[in-house]
Amino acid sequence: MALAIEPLFHDPVNGEYYKRAFLYMTEPERMISFHVPWMDDEGVLHVNRGWRVEFSSALGPYKGGLRFHPTVDDGILKFLGFEQIFKNALTGLPLGGGKGGSDFDPKGKSEGEIRRFCESFMTQLSRYIDASTDVPAGDIGVGGREIGFMYGQYKRLSNKHGEGVLTGKSLLFGGIHLRPEATGYGTVYMAKHAVEDKLKCGLDGKRCAVSGSGNVAQYACQMLMKLGAKVISVSDSNGVLVFDDGMTSSDWDAVIDAKQVKRARLSSLEGVTTGKYIQGHSPWTLRDLKVDFAFPCATQNEIDEDGAKLLIQNGVMGVFEGANLPTNAAAQQVLRNNPKVLYIPGKAANAGGVGTSGLEMSQNASKTQWKKEKVDAMLKEMMEGIYKQMVDAAGDDGTLEEGCNRAGFLKVAHALKELGWVY
Repeated sequence: MALAIEPLFHDPVNGEYYKRAFLYMTEPERMISFHVPWMDDEGVLHVNRGWRVEFSSALGPYKGGLRFHPTVDDGILKFLGFEQIFKNALTGLPLGGGKGGSDFDPKGKSEGEIRRFCESFMTQLSRYIDASTDVPAGDIGVGGREIGFMYGQYKRLSNKHGEGVLTGKSLLFGGIHLRPEATGYGTVYMAKHAVEDKLKCGLDGKRCAVSGSGNVAQYACQMLMKLGAKVISVSDSNGVLVFDDGMTSSDWDAVIDAKQVKRARLSSLEGVTTGKYIQGHSPWTLRDLKVDFAFPCATQNEIDEDGAKLLIQNGVMGVFEGANLPTNAAAQQVLRNNPKVLYIPGKAANAGGVGTSGLEMSQNASKTQWKKEKVDAMLKEMMEGIYKQMVDAAGDDGTLEEGCNRAGFLKVAHALKELGWVY
């Protein structure tokens, strides 16, 4: 971010203001921490830590996901929450930035244990959230099931029903069509715009490596296949499933069954799908995997410097981040050193998820439910708008990465000035 907007600091009129605004943005408005006691199936008490980083309310209520993973701490959440400010700004919706979660590990837990944890977490969090204050959503380890458990506890505690206080809810109680699909679909819509505009080609027939196997990866794969691309990989934390001839619809169904129903590892799919499972690797560590376009959809910092160099070596033409900050600083520099490779950061490429969450908030406020076709049309329009913002902010000499960061920053900086918070 700082590298991309550094030229703005030299603006003869507003440069000093932009420096002050950036400094203001780097510190969260509020950080909340709390303990989360819960009981396992054996009756043993456990205590985890929970956080909510309310980073910026300049554009609207704090908005950002909740992550349940043993690596979560306040530093990671600040890191993710800062990026969330600018991603939300790009959507064009009145959304501030925030992030939250817990160091609880849902892996290996029973449904009852996860439910009890979610209820305890919401008991603590409920006093800080509101449809016009802070509206959390899901992230790693927090899907529709967990959102449902937390929303159920919120309803018990607050006696408020139909509130847009969480997004990613079931369609049965205020959710929006395509929310599970939105991040993955939006990432592919963004890639389609960039590839057609900058490379003058389409995704049809292109070899697309996808990492991860959660919601983002699943629906990125689905949309890529719908557009005629060859999906050549999905992965989880134990290994990668490689489809030399491209994933089939039956392969996709098997991944969905494993991850959404059985909650199994990808290793269980060897012999069930046409893919070859490789233990201990990701798509970014396989030396002989020829890749046209990369879609990192797993987690932060998954592509390191060696991984980026390997992608260049294997012929990559574009990297589109479905996850939040999946490319570390050294890898980003490798991509910058190869300007012919399109690189769109997650704050733009995966903004369709939070954008559709914002649409869910609007839907809840109007006490209606929109049709799937309407939501998809709004998502496509939103991703096209974000792409145009990037191109305009980049100018003739800037990259899409620079344009993305500048467009998000300028929107928040101008809001801070008009609010009288920075002057």
